[in-house]
Amino acid sequence: MTVKSETRYAVHPDDFKQYDTDRIRKEFLIESVMVNDQISLTYSHYDRYIAGGAVPATKALALDAIDDLKAEFFLQRREMGIINVGGAGRVVSKNASYELAFKDALYLGRGTESVVFESLDAANPARFYLNSAPAHQTYPSKRVTLADANVLQLGSLRTSNERQINQLLINKVVETCQLQMGMTELKEGSVWNTMPPHTHSRRMEAYFYFQVPQGQAICHFMGQPDETRHIWMKNEQAVLSPSWSIHSAAGTSNYIFIWGMAGENLDYADMDVRQPDQLR
Repeated sequence: MTVKSETRYAVHPDDFKQYDTDRIRKEFLIESVMVNDQISLTYSHYDRYIAGGAVPATKALALDAIDDLKAEFFLQRREMGIINVGGAGRVVSKNASYELAFKDALYLGRGTESVVFESLDAANPARFYLNSAPAHQTYPSKRVTLADANVLQLGSLRTSNERQINQLLINKVVETCQLQMGMTELKEGSVWNTMPPHTHSRRMEAYFYFQVPQGQAICHFMGQPDETRHIWMKNEQAVLSPSWSIHSAAGTSNYIFIWGMAGENLDYADMDVRQPDQLR
């Protein structure tokens, strides 16, 4: 079996306040995203979002429908975003084939059938990070490179958060129903992402951290702004962020992370910002 999935349920913020470290990690941290020769998926009850990875190390991997979907095929009622964080790879569907280099993205619209993940070099396999959300309409599939992205330069080295935001799968670049994805790269000497932090009750998010150097770690912050918690994370791990939670982090080195979101609002700037000195 090449597709493995697990389910995460929604959590009330008042209940969350009572969670210890183990419970927080169990409910929100996705520890094993990239597993060789496997598609690893987590189905969240937050906006029915799915996050996971596909690593076709020695064989091609077919994206079969999981039981939670009760669908004939995976994208029968869904859309999907894919970003390659490994070697060159290929995504093949029933009607098209797309080659993805490192940091290339792909949007697959609702109704895309027979999705298969392949690596172009067995010595350096592709590592596909996947996000999927329910879709009410069919939009064309589209490959998006960094050259196609809407790029923002934010923060400063003075506040340890100088970063480049590559908006890859957003409505300025590709039409989607509700899914949006992008990649934020921290500059050397900067460690803070999404600072100042924010919430947005119109959307949930998922963060995937990669290129975290060996021996280094990420401290991801979540929770309501006046009562925050943290999760220590390693390279190539992901975390779910409810709409009531902030989502921010600091690393012991610079790193890259992929953000994905779904909900009723496609406005990237739709944020309820809290300044650092307002957090507790």
